[in-house]
Amino acid sequence: MKEAQTRQEAVERLGELIHGIRTAMLTTMSPGGYPRSRPMATLDAEFNGSIWFFTSVNSRKVEEIGLAPHVAVTYSSPGKESYVALTGEAAVVEDSARAHAMWNPLHKAWFTGPDDPTLRLIRIDVHEAEYWDTPGGKIASFLQLAKAALTGNREDMEDDNVKLRLD
Repeated sequence: MKEAQTRQEAVERLGELIHGIRTAMLTTMSPGGYPRSRPMATLDAEFNGSIWFFTSVNSRKVEEIGLAPHVAVTYSSPGKESYVALTGEAAVVEDSARAHAMWNPLHKAWFTGPDDPTLRLIRIDVHEAEYWDTPGGKIASFLQLAKAALTGNREDMEDDNVKLRLD
């Protein structure tokens, strides 16, 4: 498993990997101690070690983050054969200026506007990340799979992820 040299390199690489992936899966812990995952729309913001989501103050995830702030977020881009798993600490934030800056008219499906009294932000400060990225996308993955099937050599099929620490 390879590791990035510096925090800045890790932040830049993660930013590249998650850029353009609109939906992530956010996993929190339920009061009963079970993981709960749900899709979330990633807000447009330059990745600097934190990711942002809108939520309602009345959602279960707000309660769950209050009880257990350690969360996981996963991104998947099957077309690029790129997968990212993040872990970090979440906080529920009320920040009108940031809500206005990140507002998109599509959010009207859930909120009346950036000043909606139920609107909150979730900020996740990423501590660790792992990613699996196949240069060349699906074709390269298929060729790698076919080669392993034909030759019986599974060395290239091993779990080849990169672990990054951001803290």
